[in-house]
Amino acid sequence: MFNPIDLEIFNNLFSTICEEMGVVLCKSSFSTNIKERKDFSCALFDHRGEMVSQAEHLPVHLASMSMSVEEAIKAVEMSDGDAVILNDPFQGGTHLPDITVVTPFFYKGSKKPVFYVANRAHHSDVGGMSPGSMCNATEIYQEGIRIPPVKIVQGNIINREIMSIITSNVRTPKEREWDIIAQISANTIGKQRLKELCEKYGKSEVVKYSFELQGYSARIMKSVIKKIPDGEYSFSDYLDDDGTVEKSVRIKVRVIIKGNSVSVDFSGSSWQVDGCVNAVYAVTVSCVFYVFRCLVDSDIPSNSGCMRSISITAPEGSVVNAKSPGAVSGGNVETSQRIVDVVFGALSKAVPEMIPAASSGTMNNIAIGGYDKLKGSHFTYYETIGGGMGARHNSDGLNAIHTHMTNTLNTPVETIEHNYPFRISQYKIRPQSGGMGKHKGGHGIIRNYEFFQAATVSILSDRRKHAPYGLRGGKKGQLGQNTLISKGRRRKLPSKTTINVNTGDVISIHTPGGGGYGKQKVKSD
Repeated sequence: MFNPIDLEIFNNLFSTICEEMGVVLCKSSFSTNIKERKDFSCALFDHRGEMVSQAEHLPVHLASMSMSVEEAIKAVEMSDGDAVILNDPFQGGTHLPDITVVTPFFYKGSKKPVFYVANRAHHSDVGGMSPGSMCNATEIYQEGIRIPPVKIVQGNIINREIMSIITSNVRTPKEREWDIIAQISANTIGKQRLKELCEKYGKSEVVKYSFELQGYSARIMKSVIKKIPDGEYSFSDYLDDDGTVEKSVRIKVRVIIKGNSVSVDFSGSSWQVDGCVNAVYAVTVSCVFYVFRCLVDSDIPSNSGCMRSISITAPEGSVVNAKSPGAVSGGNVETSQRIVDVVFGALSKAVPEMIPAASSGTMNNIAIGGYDKLKGSHFTYYETIGGGMGARHNSDGLNAIHTHMTNTLNTPVETIEHNYPFRISQYKIRPQSGGMGKHKGGHGIIRNYEFFQAATVSILSDRRKHAPYGLRGGKKGQLGQNTLISKGRRRKLPSKTTINVNTGDVISIHTPGGGGYGKQKVKSD
């Protein structure tokens, strides 16, 4: 038995710890990507590695982080004062730029950790074949340094040997080192707040309510699933290509609802491809978690309990459960969006008024790097760009916004001009890019990058060939477009490419609009 008032109190206490960890990470980080775009996530886990609470950060990070914590627990025996670092996508990670730091919390001489605090942050370079580590690779070895679970902190002292291995393999070593230190510091404040909780309420009470919150979320999710009509619902959609060959990549799902449980089966999806759009299993789990969490209209804790009624089938070796040494940098950012699109598409046949039309369906990733002649140092830059949100059954979609598996910001143009040898020469809502319908899809974004020096640019994007779908008679959103403008000439770029640009060149990114919802009424005279 538990007190429902205490349950809500602990829910807020746990989530506040995660939010404060995020504030520390943001304010103490060095890179633009973490400090300005807030491309990071923080969460709290029980002694098994099951998520107890999370901050309102990035969906693609959070559910998958449980797997990183579990891998860290299995691989490393942690003591008080230790912290483990890892980024291996095939050990619970997502892609190599997402580095995770896991820290155990012990209380008053406990032999085993009572909790774990963890955070994951996207680093703007982790080595690899092109600046920004978001290139169109064909194997993971080309994408950057791969870190298995190892101790980055031992006995409260940073392991300089491990840190030097990491910084020796990246283009911006000081930025990487201090961003990792910021991650360690964020976990330190999480440990401190957990200690204060245990001292105030008692360890047994704190542990008790961490389990009760998981059980509460599980019961709510069961009740939500039970309201969905029993049946089998299928949907398919496509990625433009894998970046190496001009062939669409199929994502297929079959959602089976039976009582208060659900089976999500991705059999029929394309097999693993040569390009970088392969998604590891942790990414697929995050996508399914996100979709079903969206169906809950009440403010419940987002934790591992939400997944207890959901089973996932993702054939090993497929594009939604890739095997090593497949390239995976795009799987985390592009394939994740399409996985969400197909699961929502399937559920639209069961509960149409709960499901929006497809949003832009891409994170429109751009990574830029080179040597800054004025500063006399190398630089790397990374960001994602928003697009149009899909229309809903009762309202239009929002314009120029990050949707679904991303929850970051666009970097302020002033920050770019201050820190890098390029500028944003145009930044506006892309007119008429949302799909028409009774309710219109949101419009995308136009964002132009003008270069003052030579640089290398990598683009990982999608929805340049397969437009975001509309629902119930709504029209598709407009396709995205990538363009190089050099010496007055315009050249269309593929959705996934790495190119060298020169002084005066402009890269123009037009992001897709969202799909429309419902048939548009025809006005009569």
